[in-house]
Amino acid sequence: MTMTAVRAENVYKVFGRRPVEAMRRLREGATRDEVAMHGTAAVIDASFDVASGETFVVMGLSGSGKSTLIRMLNGLGRPTSGRVLLGDHDLSTVRSKELREIRQRRVSMVFQHFALLPHRSVLDNTAYPLEIRGVDKAERRRRAGEALELVGLERWADHLPSQLSGGMRQRVGLARALAADTDVLLMDEAFSALDPLIRREMQDQLLELQQTLGKTIVFITHDLNEAMYLGDRIAVMRDGRIVQVGTSEEILSDPANDYVAQFVADVDRTRVLTAASVMQPARAVVPLSAGPRLALRTMREQQVSAAYVLDRTRALRGMVHDADVVAALRNGDATVTDLVRTGVTPVSPETPLGELFAPAAESALPIPVTDAAGRLVGVVPRVTLLEAMVPNEQTPPRGTPAVADDPDDPAPSDDPASSDGAAPSDEPTQSDEPTAVPA
Repeated sequence: MTMTAVRAENVYKVFGRRPVEAMRRLREGATRDEVAMHGTAAVIDASFDVASGETFVVMGLSGSGKSTLIRMLNGLGRPTSGRVLLGDHDLSTVRSKELREIRQRRVSMVFQHFALLPHRSVLDNTAYPLEIRGVDKAERRRRAGEALELVGLERWADHLPSQLSGGMRQRVGLARALAADTDVLLMDEAFSALDPLIRREMQDQLLELQQTLGKTIVFITHDLNEAMYLGDRIAVMRDGRIVQVGTSEEILSDPANDYVAQFVADVDRTRVLTAASVMQPARAVVPLSAGPRLALRTMREQQVSAAYVLDRTRALRGMVHDADVVAALRNGDATVTDLVRTGVTPVSPETPLGELFAPAAESALPIPVTDAAGRLVGVVPRVTLLEAMVPNEQTPPRGTPAVADDPDDPAPSDDPASSDGAAPSDEPTQSDEPTAVPA
């Protein structure tokens, strides 16, 4: 069962002279601007869970409240109302001494502008959180060296931060957080100060490290493409409120309101959507034991000139073409086994759509999608691939009522911190009907 590493429960943060009155009006439905005379509402009724090992991205424009929110996740800011839990610790109520201990041992932070000590070497900067914790010199230097090796900076251990590029200094900040070996890693606009090429390299490196280390990460960004590339789930903030939480695909295909829909309109879908997002049931398929007549009937009914061939385990063995099957029928062959053409290149469900265009252009059939065991779980037709690249402007955001064609016929409703679908199991058999393998 997945453990919850971070939890926010109805969190409010209001700055000003009358925060209680501001919260009362906010709960009654007032907007942030309407309570401005009582205080500045930075975070309004925020609730979410972050699972252990999950990368949870909080995305919003400047002033949306995301930086205030992350400061409450490591105890630098206390909620005006609500609770913030880090594991079993309620950061809203713990004493200052316990909070310092939590920040040293349970949560690390990577900052936008590196926050390195200019007079200390790369190695000593990396080891700094362990020094604060009281770890002996030999041990902290050993662990700092291991962290630098993880981010590819072991050869720069004796250099000063001023001798590094911006991307390298950000890697030092990441290594410092990794050396602390805390349960939770907070990253506040960690890559936004980097140029686009270095930023993409850092994103790729974070994903690689996450596959190895499985840290719980809360990542703050204003860039939706970055959010969708890095996040297992994303929380979209606007004016202090979380307006939607979901996976990249959920937010892209089912925006909660017009605000979210405007964001996703320009997102690079080839980096977000995968083969699993758009694949359809495979229908032009025949079992390996099928005869030429069944193969021809399948192709005729599906209006195709070729079909995929599956063995008894539903594993993809190749394809057969109509001309070969007709010749086999004339020769009286019993099965299509000898007609199977290999060389079919399937893709995995996780393959990004951007990698499907080349095989789609070369394939006579929809692109086959197979699982880790080689079983066919679906196909991606070329037209579906092209359609997925275009936002469906006719689809209203989630929660918007559908509009009936006939108005008389109603439609159905539808600051730097101090711490650092698998197919059915029935095997394909020869029958009077073509075999269909749904995704």
